[in-house]
Amino acid sequence: MDWLYTETVKKHFTDPQNVLMDAEESWPCDGRGQTGNIKCGDQMLMLLRIKDDVITDCRWKTYGCASAIASTSVLSEMIKGKNIRDAYTIKPEDLVQQLGGLPDHKIHCSVLGDKALRAAIDDYLTKTGRSGMLKEEAQEICHCMGVTDKDIENAYKNGARTWEQLQAATKIGTGCGKCEDEALEYLHSLEHIYN
Repeated sequence: MDWLYTETVKKHFTDPQNVLMDAEESWPCDGRGQTGNIKCGDQMLMLLRIKDDVITDCRWKTYGCASAIASTSVLSEMIKGKNIRDAYTIKPEDLVQQLGGLPDHKIHCSVLGDKALRAAIDDYLTKTGRSGMLKEEAQEICHCMGVTDKDIENAYKNGARTWEQLQAATKIGTGCGKCEDEALEYLHSLEHIYN
């Protein structure tokens, strides 16, 4: 069977960087972020060491496919040495570009890493008495997968126009599915805003 991914994806999947190999407690960190839902198939843990608001090191664990593993591996390399403000703005499309692309039906696998990263940075800011300093004001629409209105808007800007396209881009509704009506209503409102 032919490999569907780029050589960069293959490299980060077969030799992922900065994976947490032992128990979480064995790697003390300054910020911890977890996102996803193991019942739905994907879950991500991101641990950060930060000094003077610069990420000095990180470790991660993910339960997911080759795309999820490769995306997180490349993210872990991208953020080392970055100021938390710059790291906070990394989006899934940045990871896809760094990987040299992903098949369309695998784009959604890159969304957990940036969410776990932002959660870890938010945790660090809370621990240092600066809670909410970088947090984007967002309304969570899918509680199972932590998908917000900002995520839906970003997916819309990248071409998602249907429920299936929105799911492919964000993993929304892949848990309990109770968010479908609210998500589609918001997607419809974006059509009026942007068209």
